[in-house]
Amino acid sequence: MVAVRPSVPLAGAVTVDGSKNAALPLLAAAAAMHRPVHLSNVPANTDVETMLTLLQQAGWHAARPVSDPHTTVILPSDKPQPDPGPEVASRIRASYYLVPALLGAYGRARLPWPGGCAIGERGMEQHFKVYEHFGDRTTVDDHGYLVEAATGGRGTLSIMLPFRSRGASIAAILRAIVAGRPLRLGQPNLSPEVLSVVEALEIAGWECRVMATVLTLRPPRSLTSDPLAWRVPGDKIEAGTLACAVAVSGGNAQILGVRSDDIAPLVNALRWLGVPTDAKDDVLTVEAQDAQPTGRPLRAIASLSPGGLDADFEPPLIALALTLPGTHLFADDINPGRHGNLLPQLVRLGATIDELSPTQCRFTGPQRLTGTGVEATDIRTGSALLIAGLTAHGVTTLGGLEQLRRGHADLPVKLHALGADICEVIP
Repeated sequence: MVAVRPSVPLAGAVTVDGSKNAALPLLAAAAAMHRPVHLSNVPANTDVETMLTLLQQAGWHAARPVSDPHTTVILPSDKPQPDPGPEVASRIRASYYLVPALLGAYGRARLPWPGGCAIGERGMEQHFKVYEHFGDRTTVDDHGYLVEAATGGRGTLSIMLPFRSRGASIAAILRAIVAGRPLRLGQPNLSPEVLSVVEALEIAGWECRVMATVLTLRPPRSLTSDPLAWRVPGDKIEAGTLACAVAVSGGNAQILGVRSDDIAPLVNALRWLGVPTDAKDDVLTVEAQDAQPTGRPLRAIASLSPGGLDADFEPPLIALALTLPGTHLFADDINPGRHGNLLPQLVRLGATIDELSPTQCRFTGPQRLTGTGVEATDIRTGSALLIAGLTAHGVTTLGGLEQLRRGHADLPVKLHALGADICEVIP
């Protein structure tokens, strides 16, 4: 566990890790390419390590150059080993990204139901419908699912998603890679994590066109086995979490390595609350020392729409908004179990929060929190509780670091580098 005390205003500069949510589909895309891929800026969190283990269990080779531990080289599978370990695969939700690569290498993919953060039911029905469009056959049981690849099929495949699912969008893109077929995907998810895969395909020679309502992909005219070089974008959620921590402490700091477009909704929310914030040239600058809170109510509604607020920004914003004047509304229908994890932990710290529904809450700030023992029941709950601990009177002890480290290799270390009074407690 870690212990957090109220801190002096945070100051300095830190660089974010590569994005977990982008690294996982990029690793799966690398496995689907049938050519060597050098992927740089790979984060060292445990979910990414689990994905690398799954690739190796399924026959791919993954290696890190000694000179650059944040680069991973993925080499094509060359041995029949179609089923990664179910116990390992069930640790993360993103194991489902491996289905297309397994279909391309072995003609079948047998995986357990995905694990990951317990933040509500997030089914795979849309993934299975994507595979059905390609002619694949899916069977399910209590333990997991089996997808068997169709043979043949040419021409452009058109799929209209019923909603902008990130997972289904990536499944469709990766399946098109393996099939080598043009794809026309309606109502795609256009989050930075999806677009990073599209950008990787462009480097590989695919023709890609991104519009608000449709995403089109066309494979290269000729195939090659030349190595590819891709890069994982900086972690926008880690950047947003650090920005909220700086803001809650009344500090000034720079957060490096994150693309400004990726964090525009978070920047807009901070400015709305009266926190001077700017994002330019991969640098996020927060100058909260002389901030004048506006007292305006923040409506933070998680959205899958292009330019909408990523649901993972919501928890750190809740922790920040508790300290600022105004009556603030938060909603996350995308992850219906997240509030059930986070809000009781904040209440333990003394927060008064009205739960309007399982996915909506409202509260009025500023509120005074008091340190106590709390638990990181999922990644984003853990990061939000670290922020709350920076303002709570007394000592806040946070357990469940294994959850936090699934998404962040060293978030407490980054906060400490900025001046936070935080230390790991050895039980």
